[in-house]
Amino acid sequence: MKNVMFVCKHNSRRSQMAEGFARTLGEGKITVTSSGLAINEVDPIAVKVMSEVGIDISQQSSKPLDNFNPEDYDIVISLCGCGVNLPEAWVIREVFEDWQLDDPAGGSLEIFRQVRDQVKERVIKLIASLICHSNPT
Repeated sequence: MKNVMFVCKHNSRRSQMAEGFARTLGEGKITVTSSGLAINEVDPIAVKVMSEVGIDISQQSSKPLDNFNPEDYDIVISLCGCGVNLPEAWVIREVFEDWQLDDPAGGSLEIFRQVRDQVKERVIKLIASLICHSNPT
């Protein structure tokens, strides 16, 4: 089972959504954590838009990247373009991607929903690619 780290600047919106989707859609296939370069409260609007699609992230919390060891993760995904600011040990994992999704902070509910849907689409593709690589035909 692959260990996935989603990282974002504040670990309050995009990375929290990715963690929620990956926990739900990747259950039994991957383990997942999210963290940030800095920490903040999980955005209540992110919690709301995730609940609209049946995923509860209300108990998730913002965690600093410094609390984790990069060697414990196979896959590191930056959601905000912060990959350029990550220590090298994080970007040389088996898989590193920088999705560079827009920050919905300060936006309308519709903006949050658009970002949520983009995150979901990317997480689905990530999980599918991991399954294909672990079960070659």
